[in-house]
Amino acid sequence: MLTTHPDSVSAGPAAAAAEGPGAPELSVIIPTFNEKPNIMALVDRLERALAGISWEAIIVDDDSPDGTIGLVRTIAAGDRRIRGIRRIARRGLAGACLEGILASSSPVVAIIDGDLQHDETRLPVMLDLVRSGKADLVVASRYREGGAAGDGFSGLRHRVSKLATRLARTVVKHELSDPMSGFFLVRRQLIEDVARRLSRQGFKLLLDIVASSSPGLRIAEVPYAFAPRLSGESKLDAAVALDYLGLLAAKLSGDRISLRFVGFGMVGSLGLGVHLAALAGFLDAGLSFDPAQTGAMLTAMSSNYFLNNAFTYRDRRRTGWKLWTGLLSFAALCSVGVVAGVGISGIFYQDHEAWWAAGMAGAVIGAAWNYVTTSAFTWGTR
Repeated sequence: MLTTHPDSVSAGPAAAAAEGPGAPELSVIIPTFNEKPNIMALVDRLERALAGISWEAIIVDDDSPDGTIGLVRTIAAGDRRIRGIRRIARRGLAGACLEGILASSSPVVAIIDGDLQHDETRLPVMLDLVRSGKADLVVASRYREGGAAGDGFSGLRHRVSKLATRLARTVVKHELSDPMSGFFLVRRQLIEDVARRLSRQGFKLLLDIVASSSPGLRIAEVPYAFAPRLSGESKLDAAVALDYLGLLAAKLSGDRISLRFVGFGMVGSLGLGVHLAALAGFLDAGLSFDPAQTGAMLTAMSSNYFLNNAFTYRDRRRTGWKLWTGLLSFAALCSVGVVAGVGISGIFYQDHEAWWAAGMAGAVIGAAWNYVTTSAFTWGTR
C-alpha cells in the first residue's frame, strides 16, 4: 500500500494541454441527483484544479426533477469538456458511475460527487500517481493522516461510516483505510476488465471494484478533508444501507448470488416475521387455520411488495398509479403461490399440529413464487 501526504507528491508536468487533439487524459465522472445548485461551482472548481491537464467531465444524472441535466446541457453548449448523460428509469450511484466510466474514452477516470464535499484539488496528485506507474487505483481517504471526515459528517453518519468501513474489510483483498470512499481515480482499462462482475445497484462502487479485481492491483491513497454539504440533501438512507449490506453478502459469496437476490432475501426474512405475526393474530382472533394462513400470506405478500419496491427494486421503483397496478400484478402472479402454500401448509398442520412450522412451509412456497414473478413481470417490464 502506497500512501501520500498533502505535499509529498507534486502534480508533475501535464501530459497534454487542455486544448490538445484527441481524447482527454482524464475523465471526471460525476453522478448526480438533484444537484443543480452545485453544478456550476463544481465545474469552476475543476477548471481551476485541473489547469494544464487535458480533461473532461461526464455528468451522469438520474433524471433529476430539479433540472440538473438542463443546466449541464447549457454549460456543455459553451464548453466542449462538459458532457451530460440523462438516465431514464434507472437509479443508483454505482450504476451511474459505471455508465459514465464506460462512456468515456480517457485512459484514466476519476469519480467525484456532485455535492462539493470532495476536494477536487487532490485530483492532480492522484493523477500523477497513475502517470508515474505507481498505482492503478488511487483512493482519496478521509482516514489517512492528513485527512478528515468529521466536518462533512453528522455524528451518527460518522459512526455509521466507521462501522461500514470495518465491515468492508471482511471482503476486500487489499488493505484500505477508506474502502467506503466515493472519491477515487483509476485506469479505465481496469474497469473494462471487471465491468461484467460489477453491480449496477448499490452505493459504493469502490468496494465492488477492489473486491472484484486481482490481488495484484496496485493501490495508493491520498488524504483529503471531507467538506460539509453546501446545498441539497444527503442521498444516504435506509435503502442505501440495505444495498451496502447486500453488496457485502454478494461479495462474500464470491458473486455466486446477486445483489438483488440478497436484497430480496432480506425482505423475505422480514416478510416471514410479518407472516408469522399475522398468523398468530388471526388464530388468536378465532379463525380456523386455513383462513388464518390465507390472511397471513396475503398480509406478508403485500408487505413484501412494498418493501421490495422501496429497497430491492429501488432502481425500478414504481410510483403513482404504477405503484398500485404493480401491487395488483404482484398479487395476481403470486396467487398460485398462495393457493399452493395454503394447501401444503394445511397438510403439514394436520400431520404435525405445529402452527409455526406449517406457516413457514407455506411461506417458503409463497416466497419462491414471489421471486419469480418479481423478477420476470412486476418489475421486469416497465
